Amino acid sequence: MSRFAYPSPNSVHPLPEFPQVCFIKNTVTNPNIIIGDYTYYDDPVDSENFERNVLYHFPFVGDKLIIGKFCALACGVQFIMNGGNHKMSGFSTYPFEIFGHSWQRVMPEPDAYPYKGDTVIGDDVWIGYGATIMPGIKIGPGAIIAAKSVVTKDVPAYGIVGGNPAQVIRYRFAPEVIERLLALAWWDWDIEKITRNLEHIVNTDLDALQACT
Repeated sequence: MSRFAYPSPNSVHPLPEFPQVCFIKNTVTNPNIIIGDYTYYDDPVDSENFERNVLYHFPFVGDKLIIGKFCALACGVQFIMNGGNHKMSGFSTYPFEIFGHSWQRVMPEPDAYPYKGDTVIGDDVWIGYGATIMPGIKIGPGAIIAAKSVVTKDVPAYGIVGGNPAQVIRYRFAPEVIERLLALAWWDWDIEKITRNLEHIVNTDLDALQACT
């Protein structure tokens, strides 16, 4: 028997006395939203209803929101999906066609709408309060998104970004350290191994972390 204890990834509220924290893998029902183990959403109003923050996510568009493991999502984070895009090739961007009647005659082909692909958030990403992620964005592992940022382009692994539009402020570690961390991918270890080596994961002795493999 292991001497280590750890929260179950299948818990809805891993801290029962603090229900504003929710492991949202266990509450999301949309098959096009894929959440990794231990990723949590922190919201004092309704932490279980994370899906309300995924906007314009229409099933006929087919895009996915994929969020990795061990991500921390602060209150008010929003993901704008591809269904929020309007046709931009004509003089007007107004969607006349969706209101029917004679306006339907200008129904464009599906590929006339901008499409940026799936939105993919890597593992161990921290997204701050009220940040907005635009359609098709890819955020690398270990990145930090500052509060109220509007992310309009991809974020590199272990980058810290902020602003509107968000820009890279700095990287958390030197390039060679980032390369080694990505190769280690501690978030893919089994939870027993992660728990056993937490002291190394939360500190900065890379050689010690490497020795855990």
